[in-house]
Amino acid sequence: MFDRITFEPAIMGGRACIRGMRMTVSLVVNLVANGMSTEDIVREYPELKAEDIRQALQYASALANEEIGFFKSPAA
Repeated sequence: MFDRITFEPAIMGGRACIRGMRMTVSLVVNLVANGMSTEDIVREYPELKAEDIRQALQYASALANEEIGFFKSPAA
């Protein structure tokens, strides 16, 4: 599903990266959140492809959709 997202301990401390590069998913998401278009990002970072950006956003969306146990309301 996320074939462009990689995790390697020796690269960026094991953070989610794009295709084994020193380009984190969080950087890509932050660029989009700050108003950069896919075209702007690819122009600024030519090693990235539009599919990399799309998959980074999909991965971030999947993480945001996960339920985190310590945020659950306590049982009454």
